[in-house]
Amino acid sequence: MHSMQATQRSVATDEPRWVRWSLIALALAFLGFFLVLPLFSVFAEALRKGWALYVEALIEPDAIAAIQLTLIVTAIALPLNLVFGVAAAWAIAKFDFKGKSLLITLIDLPFSVSPVVAGLIYVLLFGAQGWWGAWLMEHDIKIIFAVPGIVLATVFVTFPFVARELIPLMEAQGTEEEQAAMVLGASGWQLFWKVTLPNIKWGLLYGVILCNARAMGEFGAVSVVSGHIRGMTNTIPLHVEILYNEYNFVAAFAVASILALLALVTLAAKSWVEWQADRQRALDARMATDQ
Repeated sequence: MHSMQATQRSVATDEPRWVRWSLIALALAFLGFFLVLPLFSVFAEALRKGWALYVEALIEPDAIAAIQLTLIVTAIALPLNLVFGVAAAWAIAKFDFKGKSLLITLIDLPFSVSPVVAGLIYVLLFGAQGWWGAWLMEHDIKIIFAVPGIVLATVFVTFPFVARELIPLMEAQGTEEEQAAMVLGASGWQLFWKVTLPNIKWGLLYGVILCNARAMGEFGAVSVVSGHIRGMTNTIPLHVEILYNEYNFVAAFAVASILALLALVTLAAKSWVEWQADRQRALDARMATDQ
């Protein structure tokens, strides 16, 4: 009876060979046209006039300043989002409290708000004509058109990634292991480091990778709050825009190739994390079966 049902399911889901190959060819053509070809064109255009001009575009002072600023902003935003994401996910997945649905909605807010609007929000708050602009000017504190504003805008558009990756994972795991550890006398920190963190490490790393990629490539919100000051408040995407608007196409594509390389490294890291997570799940399932 079971073998007959399995055979029926196999026949019902087994498509003709030409259908499978057609779908595979369509998917590969789509990826080639919308992913591989644009990436290839970036590197081809960057190297069109040789390695000398390519390297010259990358070591130009404004380009170096843009790369350094991008790395600094990412280095600040990433730990902040990491701490917030873990705390928010732990609170939402492990506890019931008033305002829980509101917190989830607020976490999803950057996904629904345009990055340009997010940048304008900070301008309205901290700009010269903003709510706190006069007070900031009196105390010689500069946020808009400076690094702090870029950091704030980057944190806003990237903070959902870690939390959103961990919330469903921690909800699926439940609270049984934490409760057992508490019964055995584990403290809060021991509970986190010995029980919670090992169970979420791959999801956490996956969220960090996505957050890092978005932070380095963010354009809209950063463009509004940066002021486009060359050598001071231009990140890599903003520097690429300026070079392109000046018709300096080789330099623009050369700097853009840095972002493309970062995207490829991110994709490789993402694939490695997924492979490790699948491997860990298979190992856990095998151990559970043996027991």
